Amino acid sequence: METRRILMRSLVVVVIASVIWTIADAEMVYSCCTQVSTAKLKEPIIGYRMQEKSLPCVKAIIFHTARGDFCSDWKQQWVQRKVLQLIKAQRNKRHATTTNIIH
Repeated sequence: METRRILMRSLVVVVIASVIWTIADAEMVYSCCTQVSTAKLKEPIIGYRMQEKSLPCVKAIIFHTARGDFCSDWKQQWVQRKVLQLIKAQRNKRHATTTNIIH
C-alpha cells in the first residue's frame, strides 16, 4: 500500500514537471532570423555574424548597421562579396596592429 502511494506521488511529480517544461518551452522567445531578405543594404555595414539553421532560426548572414541588424540571404552574391570584404578589412586591421607593435 505504501509503495503504491509513493509510486503515485512520483508519477504526479513527473507529470507536473512535464507540463511546466512544455509551457516554459512554448513561451521561449527566439532572437534570431526566421526569414531573410535578398534586398541589398544601402547603409554602411559595420559588422556581421553568421547564423546556422536551428529551427525556427534559418541560415543567414546578419549584418550590423547603425540602424540595427538585418537578416540577409547567405546565398546572394552581394552578401558573399560583402562578407569577404569585411573579413579582408579585419585581417588588414589585425596585420597593421601587429606591425605597429613590432616596430
